[in-house]
Amino acid sequence: MRRSFVARHDGPDFRDGLIVLPLAVHLTDKDVLVIGAGRIGTGKAALLVDAGARVTMIARERLAELPPGLASFVERDYRDGDLRDFALAVSATGDAAVNDRIVEEARRTNVWLNVVDDPVRSDFYFTAVHRDGDVTVSVSTEGSSPALAQELRSMIAQRLPDNVGDVAAQLRQERADFHDKGLSTEGIDWRTRIRELLGVGEPAR
Repeated sequence: MRRSFVARHDGPDFRDGLIVLPLAVHLTDKDVLVIGAGRIGTGKAALLVDAGARVTMIARERLAELPPGLASFVERDYRDGDLRDFALAVSATGDAAVNDRIVEEARRTNVWLNVVDDPVRSDFYFTAVHRDGDVTVSVSTEGSSPALAQELRSMIAQRLPDNVGDVAAQLRQERADFHDKGLSTEGIDWRTRIRELLGVGEPAR
């Protein structure tokens, strides 16, 4: 799963104090909490489950269908201390006062938090993602317009060769063959081989 994590710094305030570093994060068997079970909360939970996380949801009531594969669902209000032992948390309550309490606990306990529709107080964002095998294209507008990120993701995906996933698998095997022979792949210029596999010509010089 690809996520954009926010790095906060004490230097010049060029962009509302937010600088985004895109990272690919392995969430397999990581404990993640989603607070709120409306359309957005259940959607975020489904993405996290698909990424292999152990997802717990807490909500006063179910407002949308819960995704399959949840570790647990607790039907009650958020309580201080709920973030304990979780690697990540998502606040999708739609309640500003509850969000304030969740943000305060996340800061106090150093839990990475995404607050839906509140990028300034979020430590990470959900990006618009296209996947084809091992290839992942991720687009972020740093929370300014998720709809724009989704549209750009779709435009990029439509222009990608149909075989990028197969090409990634082939290149993975070729790199493994080099490593099995005790050879390094660091100095290899892969561009010609990549273009051969993708079936595209060399760029104009």
